[in-house]
Amino acid sequence: MGLVEVTYDEHIVMITLTREEAANSLSHKLLDELSSAAEEVEQSDARAAIITGAGSKAFCAGADLKERAGMTEEQVVNTVRKIGETLRKIENLSIPTIAMINGAAYGGGLELALCCDLRLMTENAKVGLTETSLAIIPGAGGTQRLPRLIGIGQAKKMIFTGQPITADQALQIHLVEGVYPQEHLYEETVELARRISHNGPIALKMAKQSIRQGIETDLQSGLELEHENYKQTIPTRDRLEGLKAFKEKRKPEYTGK
Repeated sequence: MGLVEVTYDEHIVMITLTREEAANSLSHKLLDELSSAAEEVEQSDARAAIITGAGSKAFCAGADLKERAGMTEEQVVNTVRKIGETLRKIENLSIPTIAMINGAAYGGGLELALCCDLRLMTENAKVGLTETSLAIIPGAGGTQRLPRLIGIGQAKKMIFTGQPITADQALQIHLVEGVYPQEHLYEETVELARRISHNGPIALKMAKQSIRQGIETDLQSGLELEHENYKQTIPTRDRLEGLKAFKEKRKPEYTGK
């Protein structure tokens, strides 16, 4: 039985970690399947992706510590690198991604959520980079992505203390874009993904690329990147369809061409 489930609904894809009995932790097998899922999604016609965990207790508890307990030091280092490489595949997906944080997200679990473009969270969950409490540090991007998202001071506070924070705290520091009751989280996340997927597919990819690349450079270089990516949308049929639909006062029907 697989540990990652990939399902499609029109132009939305849902990637679900299905190790509910192990808090959806990142075993080697799950990482392999998550990597394959990312490759599959990149080749699909999906326009938005949702990543979540099975059940209601955990989004992802991070590394599989039971599996790690029997590893040599070299094996641990290689496993952490494998987690990082797998998460980069999620981060590098060309379409917008949403982490639906349906339960606890600790360590590598939060690092997975940080690789997504947007994060929605259930009100009764907690998230944290807890590694320093285990005498290690975040090793799959947490020390780099978290400060870029919430600021250096707040990131240092989370990482140095190793203490999880509540959903309300996560919203306050802009770690997540929305907090909802458990019974409404799925509906709200799918609605957000649907609103995204109604827009021009090429435009979405170019917008994501512009933001991701531009944030890592100076303003002038970022503006040049934006201009080059904007030019990619001009010769598309979708751009003409958008103008025509606006003129005719109807919803556009985009094809990604």
